Amino acid sequence: MAIDITALYCCLDDFCKVFEDWEAHRLIPLQRTRQRPGKLSRAGMLFIMVLFHLSPFKHFKAFYLYGIGHEYRSCFGEIPNYDRFVSLMPRLFAPLMVLLHSLGGAQTGIYFADSTKLAVCHNRRIHRHKVFEGLAARGKTSMGWFFGLKLHFVINHKGQIVALKITPGHTADSTVLDEMIRHLTGKLYADKGYIGHELFKTLWQRGLHLITGIRRNMKNYLMPMADKIMLRKRFVIETVLGILKSDMRLEHSRHRSPVNAMIHVLSCLVAYAFRPGKPSISLAGKQLEAYP
Repeated sequence: MAIDITALYCCLDDFCKVFEDWEAHRLIPLQRTRQRPGKLSRAGMLFIMVLFHLSPFKHFKAFYLYGIGHEYRSCFGEIPNYDRFVSLMPRLFAPLMVLLHSLGGAQTGIYFADSTKLAVCHNRRIHRHKVFEGLAARGKTSMGWFFGLKLHFVINHKGQIVALKITPGHTADSTVLDEMIRHLTGKLYADKGYIGHELFKTLWQRGLHLITGIRRNMKNYLMPMADKIMLRKRFVIETVLGILKSDMRLEHSRHRSPVNAMIHVLSCLVAYAFRPGKPSISLAGKQLEAYP
C-alpha cells in the first residue's frame, strides 16, 4: 500500500490550523494554559500517530525509535524521546475526535453494521488488571470470552465509517444502534445480533430499514432479491474489521492508560479514513432504493 506522506502531513497541518483557530476563539476548551512551543507541533504528533497505523511496524515503541528515529528522521527537526512523547499523547484526544468526525463517510443510503471486541488484557490477567477498572467488562463473541471494550460501527457501501461508539464489552449490539444512527436514512444490513421488533419499528418510523437474517426458531419471511443479495455481501464490514485489526493494529492488550488507549483507537480509525483502496461494493444492477 503506497501513501503520500507529504499529502498526509499537509492535510493534518491544515486541520491543526483550523483547530487552533477554534481554540483561540474558545469554540473548543483549551486543554492547557501554558503555550510554550515544544519540540513537536500538534500536526507533527498527529502525523506520527496516524503514520504508525499505516506503517508495517507492529509496536508503537519500535516505530517511534526506529521508524521516526531513522526512516522518517528527515521529516522532523528535533524530536522528544519516547517517554516524553507518550506523556504528551493525551493532548491529541480532542483533535482526533474532531478530525475523525470531519472525516466521516458519505450518507449513501446503504449501510452495514457490526461490532468487534477490543480486549484490554489476556483472560489470565483479568483478576489483577487495574488500568481499565470500572470501564471494561467481560463480554462474549463467536470466538469466546474476553475482557475489554466493544467497538460498534456502521459503514456505507464504499467502506467509509459513518458512525461508531465504544462501550464496555458486555453491551449488546442492538442497544446502542438506535443512538448511533439517528442521522441516517435508507437501508441498514446487519447480522442476527441486531434482531429486535421494537428496534426495527423505531428505525422504520425514522426512515431506516433494518435488514437482518433470521434465527432457526423464527418464521421465514420473503424479501426482495436485491436485499437478499446485499445481505450476503455484508462480508464487506468483516473485511474492514480484518484490515483494522490485522493490518492497522486496532486492538492492543497492554495499554497503561485509558486515555492513551482511546487515542490509539481514534488514530487507527483516522488512519483508515486516509487509507486508499477501501473495501467497497458496487451497486450497479442491484436496483436498490432507499426507503423514505
